[in-house]
Amino acid sequence: MSVLLVGISHRSAPVAVLEKIAITETDRPKLTDMMLASTHVSEAMIVSTCNRIEVYAVVDAFHPALGEIGELLTKHSGLPLPELTKHAYVRYAEAAAEHLFAVSSGLDSMVVGEQQILSQIRAAYAASDAQQASGRTLHELAQHALRVGKRVHSETGIDRAGASVVSVALDRAAAVHGPLDGRTALVLGAGAMGGLAVAQLARGGAAKIIVVNRTLEKAQRLATTATTMHGVAAEAIEMDRLAEAMAAADVVITCTGAVGTVVTLADVHRALSAKPGAEELVICDLGLPRDVDHAVAGLPGVTVIDIETLQRDPSAGAAADDTAAARAIVADELSKYLAGQRMAEVTPTVAALRQMAADVVEAELLRLDSRLPGLESTERDEVARTVRRVVDKLLHAPTVRVKQLASTPGGDSYAEALRELFELKPGAAQAVAAPMEMSTLQGELADDFTAAHPGDEQGHTA
Repeated sequence: MSVLLVGISHRSAPVAVLEKIAITETDRPKLTDMMLASTHVSEAMIVSTCNRIEVYAVVDAFHPALGEIGELLTKHSGLPLPELTKHAYVRYAEAAAEHLFAVSSGLDSMVVGEQQILSQIRAAYAASDAQQASGRTLHELAQHALRVGKRVHSETGIDRAGASVVSVALDRAAAVHGPLDGRTALVLGAGAMGGLAVAQLARGGAAKIIVVNRTLEKAQRLATTATTMHGVAAEAIEMDRLAEAMAAADVVITCTGAVGTVVTLADVHRALSAKPGAEELVICDLGLPRDVDHAVAGLPGVTVIDIETLQRDPSAGAAADDTAAARAIVADELSKYLAGQRMAEVTPTVAALRQMAADVVEAELLRLDSRLPGLESTERDEVARTVRRVVDKLLHAPTVRVKQLASTPGGDSYAEALRELFELKPGAAQAVAAPMEMSTLQGELADDFTAAHPGDEQGHTA
């Protein structure tokens, strides 16, 4: 069994494509269940953020599983398969682990080094675990990825580029308005991104924060947090008063996670007509799909900063030295992770060998009993201990050594050699991850989907 990753992110697709394939918190459980119902998928985890959708699945065959996941994503997004494959990336086995470690470190983020991705991966794993969709493989992969991310942030300065997409968006807003000191900001959405926006606004010196959300109770909780934890005056407002709230704001941050448009052209028209003075209204649309009607960007007196704008922002990069240091940590941790996985894979073979030896000892002791029925129990016990000591000493060196060798690249061949030398039955060590034989291409779907990624499955074994 190996991990297969199928993803689309800001690096591989335009915002319009990301919007179509976006997976909401409501979508995630349903899609996870559908993947688990597939023939070749045994575990599944979906990482969904404002600029990436990644499916991590434990599969028993590369091509058939890729076809199944591709079919589910096309049905979910409504994108034709050729369009999906054009923007998707596929990673397998070691490459999938390496990618997740890079993502958790902030190396693959729009704002290099941002830390929010760690909480998003943690949430993705928690959601998968709650559905009993994560087994040993994804548990170990996700937990190791979180450790890698924490290590990168503690040992390098990679996060100096900016705390998140929110911070870069606010920097762009400040370029229009000037500093946030003394200004009023509106946060539309009370989820994780909304909480991050409140924290960043407080650090930036905002005098007042208005929180708007479809569920007023959630807006009230976030407004209370803004006041008690960040010391900023805050209030919660119902969704039907959005235009009124925008009229009172200098900066608007939208991050709802809604499927359709939330801020309409009419909303902004009403806000501008009620807004005192002629100062520019800056709207930071961080939603995916976008929260703000496309036409709003064409209104005079309005500046819209969206995900597409932020992709081109030079401040989203990290210093070269910090990036190099982070990549070195990812490489080191990947080596440790793979070594641990190889050692775990050889354990069933070692256990099977020891069980076979124990069975031989017991059989020979029974044979001794039949040949020497008058043997005293103390003498029999001494013979049994002697035989077991001899067997243990004979097996000690090869079993310890095979575990050591298994941690090296190609180490699975040593477990295979052990199985051959001692004629272990195929079922005795069936949990051992032997090299996976690639299944032949099954169906036109898998053929189409993998055609865009001809090298993704090469060089990796289970």
